[in-house]
Amino acid sequence: MSVFMTMRASGDPHALEQYAQEHPKEMQGVLDAAKNHGLIAHRFYGADDGGGMMVVDEWPDKQSFEEFFREQESVIMPMMAAAHVTGRPEPTFWEELATGDAVGWGA
Repeated sequence: MSVFMTMRASGDPHALEQYAQEHPKEMQGVLDAAKNHGLIAHRFYGADDGGGMMVVDEWPDKQSFEEFFREQESVIMPMMAAAHVTGRPEPTFWEELATGDAVGWGA
């Protein structure tokens, strides 16, 4: 069963969007590398107050994400710096619980 990875960071989500617009090749390169490591789904989200962002990914397993991140860290960290992220965001991994009330996402 796949896992969801979330990573929150304080920073400027609008600066991340601007970086993405100005550096599409770098963004695509990271995305391609993630797909090569098994990425199933990916989204960036910005806080409605503009004070932070979150990554939500679905991966086959925790190890696939960790291998990807180690490989791409030298590219990802400058993106984070461009978004005024301070510190190193830490991922949290989530596994689906069998509660019998799943709706959507192919439940």
